[in-house]
Amino acid sequence: MSADVGDGLAPAVEAVTGARLHASETPPTRGYRVIALVVASALFMQQLDGTVLTIALPTMARDLGTPAASLSLALTSYLLALALFIPASGTLADRFGSRSVFCAAIGVFLLGSIACAQAGSLPMLVAARFVQGIGGAMMVPVGRLVLLRSVAKEDMVQALSWLVMPALIGPILGPPLGGFIVTWLDWRWIFYLNLPIGVIGMIGALLLVPEVRGDARARFDGAGFVLSGLSLGCLLFGFELASRPATGWVGAVLLLAGAMLGLGYVRHARHAADPILDLTLMRVPTFRLSVIGGSLTRITQGAQPFLLPLMFQLGFGLSAAKTGSITMAGAIGALAMKALAPRVLRRWGFRRSLIVAGLASSAGYATCAFVRPDWPTAALLAVLAVSGFFTSFQFTGFNAIAYADVDKTRMSAATSFYATFQQLTLSLGICTAATVLELGTLLNASRQPTLETFSIAFLLVATISASAVIWNRKFAPDAGAEMSGHHG
Repeated sequence: MSADVGDGLAPAVEAVTGARLHASETPPTRGYRVIALVVASALFMQQLDGTVLTIALPTMARDLGTPAASLSLALTSYLLALALFIPASGTLADRFGSRSVFCAAIGVFLLGSIACAQAGSLPMLVAARFVQGIGGAMMVPVGRLVLLRSVAKEDMVQALSWLVMPALIGPILGPPLGGFIVTWLDWRWIFYLNLPIGVIGMIGALLLVPEVRGDARARFDGAGFVLSGLSLGCLLFGFELASRPATGWVGAVLLLAGAMLGLGYVRHARHAADPILDLTLMRVPTFRLSVIGGSLTRITQGAQPFLLPLMFQLGFGLSAAKTGSITMAGAIGALAMKALAPRVLRRWGFRRSLIVAGLASSAGYATCAFVRPDWPTAALLAVLAVSGFFTSFQFTGFNAIAYADVDKTRMSAATSFYATFQQLTLSLGICTAATVLELGTLLNASRQPTLETFSIAFLLVATISASAVIWNRKFAPDAGAEMSGHHG
């Protein structure tokens, strides 16, 4: 038996024998590849579901009798559920065990998928997507938490690459698969696809993932959960409703309420013993800069999968199948980058690499503003592949350096905090794009957005993404050196 196979069996032995690891202990670093692949199955399902869905938006809008831009509610409700329940993921994993929470989360996600497939109206779909999001809120953060507690810092970049590489297959398969389903089958099969993948993930978790527990003695911050949840919910739906002429005043009220509740949470967190979102983590420089820079970048990443399929189908008149074959280029570029990330970071370090990648990816998304139907397909593919390459590199860098200086005893709080802002800004990206499209449609007195409106949306989110470079420059030259191996 090879060393790799032997190392991979270590977590399986612990899982089968029922051995439990605690956050205060130093778990073995062996077998992180196996754990990463099991966690990646959940991320694969999540990514496949999301990318297939974006291709189907125009067809779903027609069948449900609603404008295509209004389906941003279905995307936002899912991300809202993630933002609301991710903060509780670390506490639940500490109390009930990561493997148990991980498997339960997959089960909830699958129930939500079935409900989505049966939805007959936009409100039903929005509600079902919210249920899906509750499951998604626990799957990946809890899985990542197991990985972070099981890996030495010098192995962190490699471990995260193992985690995301299989998951990137979802965005590659998603667009063409979505086009095939919409063209030849029924869009409801998008959600039924999750069932076999989820079952396989649950079986793998039961056999291979250790039951990692943290310090369950900490009390659950119920007041903080309510305050942060209400604040995030009001802010997200406030942004969403503010973009629509008929509900603009409702959106303004929600935004004000969300801001007030957010201030209330900040005051609460200062005095809570174990706040559900630990704001003191922002005192760690590498964590703070990663949160801010990553959030600005993710606004664009949230908007891009929403804008591109709509522009290609509504603006260019392309079929769903053709749209899927083009948009997959971004995921292919992202996958090509993953194998290079450790070597690039080792040579150039986090600071310099993130600055260059930030400028390159923003320029790529800005280029999408000038794409027109007469562009050669090869040029479209090249733009999307380059954008995906550099954007994916940024996320790999941000996701790794965020935990460079976080103590392992605080990993649970850090992953919950980071993932919450991750999903919040992805949602904000969708809301921003939807707002521009709604306003453009209103000003042009048209039934659907024009190409000029799409151009404005791309330029706006690309500008937001480029502003992340300001924060990337604030990283110390040797930031994350223990992870990257860069010492020059």
